[in-house]
Amino acid sequence: MACVLFVCLHNAGRSQMSEALFERAAAGRHTALSAGTAPAARVHPEVVEVMRELGIDLAARRPRLLTRELAERADLVVTMGCGDQCPYIPGRRYLDWELADPKGRSLDEVREIRAEIAGRVAALLRELDGDRPAESAPGADMGGSRR
Repeated sequence: MACVLFVCLHNAGRSQMSEALFERAAAGRHTALSAGTAPAARVHPEVVEVMRELGIDLAARRPRLLTRELAERADLVVTMGCGDQCPYIPGRRYLDWELADPKGRSLDEVREIRAEIAGRVAALLRELDGDRPAESAPGADMGGSRR
């Protein structure tokens, strides 16, 4: 069982969607956490809305600060736009996912970001389950656009 930490700047969009989609798809095989280097006060409303479309309620989740202790709990750290602000923990594996920030975007744009995250999560889970490298297949259909 692996623990994956998803990190973005505000822990209010990309990392929250990643954690939730990972938790659902992993179904207890692996665990997920998320954090931000400069946490927002709440999860972005457009993110809450598009995740609710999948039956995932993020309304009660609160962004949390990335700490060294939190990073040390993870086997794998997936960063999304936090650059050098993410602490480097020796012995941890890092992936960087280049993803647009959903803040202030239209629901259709946020759905596209959600679909991209879902594909990357699916590929990461295949790798963690022993199937193939996570970097190789970002286009799965889990969490795709609903219009």
